[in-house]
Amino acid sequence: MEKSIEEIIFDESYEVTMKRLDFVSAQEGFEISQLEGELVHLARYEGQDWVGRGELKNSEISAQVLAYQVFIKRWKDRQSSEQLDD
Repeated sequence: MEKSIEEIIFDESYEVTMKRLDFVSAQEGFEISQLEGELVHLARYEGQDWVGRGELKNSEISAQVLAYQVFIKRWKDRQSSEQLDD
């Protein structure tokens, strides 16, 4: 079965966002709180669709929110695991 355009946009946006988050997290001085703050604003933006931005943009934003949530959880899990190993 072929993917819908919304699914394609979602998948591409998720992958691009994850790559950007990987890049950002590798920078000197990175703090997870930066991404947590961005996620708050992104989630707020996602919920402000009272004007009707369209399904494609909604797919893109939903993918970005999910990528942030997954990235932050994985990062925190990795940090916890490293602390237990020490």
